[in-house]
Amino acid sequence: MLDMTVITDAEIALPAEPVALQHFIDGTWVDSADGAVSERVSPSHGVVVSRAAQGGETETEAAITAARAAFDDGRWSRIPGKERAAVLLKVADLIEQHTERLAVLETLESGKPINQSRGEVGGAADLWRYAASLARTVHGDSLNTLGDDMVAMVLKEPIGVVSIITPWNFPFWILSQKLPFALAAGCTCVVKPSEMTPSTTALLAELMVEAGMPAGVCNIVLGYGMPVGSLMTSHADVDMVSFTGSTAVGKKISQIASGTLKKIALELGGKNAQVVFPDADLDAAADAVAFGVHFNVGQCCNSSSRVIVHKDIADAFTTKVVELSRRVAYGNPLNPDTQVGAIVTPEHQAKIDGYVQEAIAEGADVRLGGAPLEVEGVGSQFYQPTVVTRLTSSMRIVQEEVFGPVLSVLTFKTLDEAIALTNDSVYGLSAGGWSNDVHTCLAFARRAEAGTVWTNTWMDGYPEVAFGGMKQSGQGREIGRYGFEEFLEVKSVVMRVGRTRAPWVNGS
Repeated sequence: MLDMTVITDAEIALPAEPVALQHFIDGTWVDSADGAVSERVSPSHGVVVSRAAQGGETETEAAITAARAAFDDGRWSRIPGKERAAVLLKVADLIEQHTERLAVLETLESGKPINQSRGEVGGAADLWRYAASLARTVHGDSLNTLGDDMVAMVLKEPIGVVSIITPWNFPFWILSQKLPFALAAGCTCVVKPSEMTPSTTALLAELMVEAGMPAGVCNIVLGYGMPVGSLMTSHADVDMVSFTGSTAVGKKISQIASGTLKKIALELGGKNAQVVFPDADLDAAADAVAFGVHFNVGQCCNSSSRVIVHKDIADAFTTKVVELSRRVAYGNPLNPDTQVGAIVTPEHQAKIDGYVQEAIAEGADVRLGGAPLEVEGVGSQFYQPTVVTRLTSSMRIVQEEVFGPVLSVLTFKTLDEAIALTNDSVYGLSAGGWSNDVHTCLAFARRAEAGTVWTNTWMDGYPEVAFGGMKQSGQGREIGRYGFEEFLEVKSVVMRVGRTRAPWVNGS
């Protein structure tokens, strides 16, 4: 048995029965036309958490039609920004009031610890409030230097109907990185959450109705990528698709959306590196590495699944990380002391283990973990905290997104080598550098091919700061003003002042 901290008891009772979920279309809750439903079994407790209507083409078409009508008639897109902001602020207040209910459901569906779910749901309210502030600040440009008889304006307008497709790992947070910003811009939306974590998204509809959101502005269709997500991506009445998920699915969405040349924003995978230089605060860096790889069981696009450490300190630093990882509290997600919960599905757990076993066969050394974990009274859908050394950059465990609590350790001698290893990836989501020398930090930040670079910290995020990736980690940005402007279209208006234009046709 692995020497580690395992928590088996719970402080929250399991629900007496599954929550029943319906689609939310044009302001009305509806079941699927064919009566289809799907069930989500908790990965950590084995009980049915939710029973959701399973959508098809009928529900998806209806939702897109409702969103199109709501946008075109201006009930949301043409009202003053302060009115949109007022609704978004009410939603934020209601999210905070219902945090515990939403957090418990998210924990049961995803397997993440209850305190992380509380932080995710409660913290999402701040995203809604920041988006509300942006609703009142949309502005373009004026050009008054084109001559006495000409003036021009550049306007920013809502792009239209937006399809929002969200993943299972941070279902409420990632939804809140997209939806309130699209709504603040004046867009109308069709949302599809992951079939594995539909509850918090479906229940958000209740809060939006209570806040005064007009019918048709936000529509929610529950179901699978086929046919719901596919139709949301290909439909001619959809103007934009915002998707978070795997790079493989993101590429398919790009192909499908190309048929109508709609705009797409993609937040995809990552293979993120933390680089530890010899002058770094090693205790702080080791703690950040342990947090970065074990938070949300490593099922996080921003997981720091690679650490690149200077050879002079590699052994000592790896030992620190191993010892910290032993003390991370794994186990029952319904206990607030738990830090790391369950793997989302048995299939994903097998995939994680496959990467580790393949690395071992190729000569890697497992310093900690490396196998599934049984938690008494909860189940076997857990994976040990794992640290793998003696790796080369070409191994799959180093190059591909494991999406589990597995840390790959590489070493370097020079700054140039550290940056080369950091950038030796098809991904470019995030990176981190640890050094007490500001010049080293700046040099690393400027040369790392990543959409976000942290120095002497990891995974700090704010609604004001844009988030998104380079290379195969995606395109476009979320949150911040840059993320808000993804949902705006630019229109130029050129006006002649007075009847001063010379005729083009002689004699006219």
